[in-house]
Amino acid sequence: MTGEVTTGTAVEEREETQMEHRLEFAYIGFEVADVGALSALFADVVGLVPGDGTQTAAVFRNDDRAARVFVEHGPRDDCSVLGFSAVDEAAFDEVSARLAAARFPLEEATAGEAGARGVERLRHGTTPWSVRFELALGLRASDAPFDSPLVAGGFQTAGVGVGHTALAVLDYADSERFLLDGLGMVQSDWIETELMEGVPLEVRFYHCNERHHSIALAKVPFDLGKALHHFQVETNERDDVGAAFDRAWDAGLDFANGIGVHDNEDAFSFYVTSPAGFLVEVGHGTKKVSPAWDGNRRYDRISRWGHQPIPRP
Repeated sequence: MTGEVTTGTAVEEREETQMEHRLEFAYIGFEVADVGALSALFADVVGLVPGDGTQTAAVFRNDDRAARVFVEHGPRDDCSVLGFSAVDEAAFDEVSARLAAARFPLEEATAGEAGARGVERLRHGTTPWSVRFELALGLRASDAPFDSPLVAGGFQTAGVGVGHTALAVLDYADSERFLLDGLGMVQSDWIETELMEGVPLEVRFYHCNERHHSIALAKVPFDLGKALHHFQVETNERDDVGAAFDRAWDAGLDFANGIGVHDNEDAFSFYVTSPAGFLVEVGHGTKKVSPAWDGNRRYDRISRWGHQPIPRP
C-alpha cells in the first residue's frame, strides 16, 4: 500500500520469530476485461517477456521459469490466482497438511491443470479473500534463456519467487490464519497510519523466505471492490526502475505514486494504475530478512520519502 509520508518515530516492538525456507511466491494469475492492455503494461513497460503459453491465457516470465504471470479474459478485473511453490516434496505435503489443519483443505489438481501452470504437481483451494490458491511442486524451466530487452539487469527471483502482492481484506483474522497457520509464514513488521484523514489503515507484512514479504494484508474498513491492491516485481539494478518509470510516463499511464522509498522495507519504487484498476509496482532494493527475524516492529508511515501522486498535465 502507498500513501503520504507521516511524521513521528517508529515504535519498536521486537519479538523473535523463526522462518524456514519452505515456500516461494511462484506465480500470479489475473482475470481482466482487456487482456491486451494489461499484457502491454507487463511487456512494454515492466519489461516481462513472453512465457510458455497456454490456450486460454497470455503468459509472461521474469526469469528462467516457464511461467510467472497469467492473464486471462473475464469480468473480475482482479487477481484470480495466487500460486506458491514448495521447495521439495516434503514441504509440499507439509504445507498441504498445515492448510488442512487450519480448515483450508486443498484438492489434487489434474495433470492437465498442472501442465497448464508449468509444474510437476499441483493442489488448489480457496483463500479467505476469495482468490484461488495453488500449491505447486517443480516449476518447469523454460526452453528459452531469460533475456529482457528492457530490463538489462533482470529481476530478483532466485530463492524468493516472482515478487510480492498486497491484498485488501475485510476478514483479516481468517486471512492471517491462512498465512500463519496454513502457509507457515512469519510476520516481518507492520504499519499503522491513515488511509485518508480520520480513516485508520493497518498493513501487515509476511515472509516465507528471505524476501521481506511475499504477501501484505491491509485491514480496510470497507470493501474497495478488489482483493488486489498491487503486484510488485523487483529489479536487480536500481536504474532499471528509473527506465521503467520513463517508459510508463511515455506510455501515458496514470501514476498512483511516483518514485519513493518505503520506510519499513527500504524499497525504491513507483506505482502505476493498471487498465484493470489495481496497481503494479516496480521496485529495487527491498531488505532481506534472516531466518531468526527480530525486526517485527510498528512503523507509522508508509514512505520515508516520495511516493506522491503524480497528476497528469
